[in-house]
Amino acid sequence: MGRKRGIGLCCFFLAGLLLSGGCSGPLSGPRAAGPGEGGRQEISDGSENAGASGGVGGGLVYEGSMDLQYAENFAVDYYEGGYTLLTVKDGTRILVVPEEGEIPEGLEEGVIVLRRPVRNLYLVASAVMDMFDALDAIDAVTLSGQKEEGWHIEAAREAMAAGDMLYAGKYSEPDYELIVSEDCSLAIENMMISHSPEVVEMLESFGIPVMIEYSSYESHPLGRVEWIRFFGALVGKEAEAEEAFSRQAADLAEIEAEEKTDKTVAFFYITSNGLVQVRQSSDYVPKMIELAGGRYIFGQLGDPESARSTLNMQVEEFYSGARDADFLIYNSSIDGGVGSLEELLGKCEVLEDFKAVQQGNVWCTTNEMYQQSMSIGYLIRDIHNMLLGKGEEEMTFLFRLE
Repeated sequence: MGRKRGIGLCCFFLAGLLLSGGCSGPLSGPRAAGPGEGGRQEISDGSENAGASGGVGGGLVYEGSMDLQYAENFAVDYYEGGYTLLTVKDGTRILVVPEEGEIPEGLEEGVIVLRRPVRNLYLVASAVMDMFDALDAIDAVTLSGQKEEGWHIEAAREAMAAGDMLYAGKYSEPDYELIVSEDCSLAIENMMISHSPEVVEMLESFGIPVMIEYSSYESHPLGRVEWIRFFGALVGKEAEAEEAFSRQAADLAEIEAEEKTDKTVAFFYITSNGLVQVRQSSDYVPKMIELAGGRYIFGQLGDPESARSTLNMQVEEFYSGARDADFLIYNSSIDGGVGSLEELLGKCEVLEDFKAVQQGNVWCTTNEMYQQSMSIGYLIRDIHNMLLGKGEEEMTFLFRLE
């Protein structure tokens, strides 16, 4: 049966002032600094007794830290008694308290405290939903920043259709009344929220803490996937997270041990105004191509210090740089993709002169890929098989355009 909103506007503002949190709600004040307000904390190697995040106070006794393979933008520390501290690169710290555990006194300022089981999350960072799905933890998410029809993740669509997950507005226009009425424990945002700092202030004024996930800032593609271990620690499913991550890490190790090629790949998208959008050379997609055994056609494109992942170029410039690429991959994540080579040529007829078109080596990603953060390892495998001309029938996120 669907969930219902049960609070009026006046009660909403009263609740915002009085909210103290239930068993799954936040048990402390918000973190000390919001987006753009400073407060960034370096994440060390965990060699000190205080733990990788530098300690949390409250008399907690440090036991050890999660050993990360690729991720650089979070840390997970474990303390005696089943306490878990999650630290994000901007200094946000979340202490997860055991269901029957005492809330430590004397915690450092700004630490967010959540009690297990962690529930009633407001998930705005759409790439994270795939991780909750892989953890079988969709039920921890009560509020979505995406409408039902916007999800390509079936479990999320089903939860919203059943009324178990409610649309609470996009990152810049959240439904504060609904969020408070549902006793939201934590808002999980991506960096888009930095454009709307007033939203963070408003959420925190109602006692709802905010965290930003930085998976897109990871330098290694599997660093993005490894964020499932962060969310596994958040909801108490470390074993499931480790299994899901380890499968992709093992697959990558196998790919790296296999045959390498020097074949070149162009990854692109035709914009509505006729420009060609490509990835900067420092972006994770060119790194995926390299890990798969190929070479991105644009070797030194863009500013490696920039946070941007893409840039637009004129068709003539793309023609000059990518005409001789061995493979073309069309990125379908923005416009829903194309179904045939003819349809692609209709968007940009000069592609007909490209080597990959003439040799039948034009591919397209499936359009749900951008939401499926757990697809990265499998997409590397697909690209590897594409380069070697094998396993086409087993590909998951790539298909050949005929």
